[in-house]
Amino acid sequence: MKRIISTKEAPAPIGPYSQAVLVNDTLYISGQIAINPENGQLVMNNIIEETHRVMKNLQAILKAGEMDFADVIKTTIFLSNMSQFSSMNEVYGSYFKESFPARETVQAAGLPKNVNVEISIIAVKGS
Repeated sequence: MKRIISTKEAPAPIGPYSQAVLVNDTLYISGQIAINPENGQLVMNNIIEETHRVMKNLQAILKAGEMDFADVIKTTIFLSNMSQFSSMNEVYGSYFKESFPARETVQAAGLPKNVNVEISIIAVKGS
């Protein structure tokens, strides 16, 4: 059974998609960018702050789906410039405690609202 997951603790979708969809025990989270859900403003001072905001948005959606980063099995990361990989990767890694999920990181020519990073997640409850 498919259930739409939504929370005001993460930014509202900027298009025709859901923040996340839960199917059985698997949560598919749409790509998140660094929009502060409290004021709708982008957080783009630097890649470190931007990545933290993205991860906090993902964390809020995981929580709404009754999961956390320990349940994440796969991530996809889009960067506007691979030269920012190391800084993004350091922040990203700090959100995981032990085993890291599978992932790919790709450079994209253009991301929504001209952000520098976008991350999507697949999580499985109890994984």
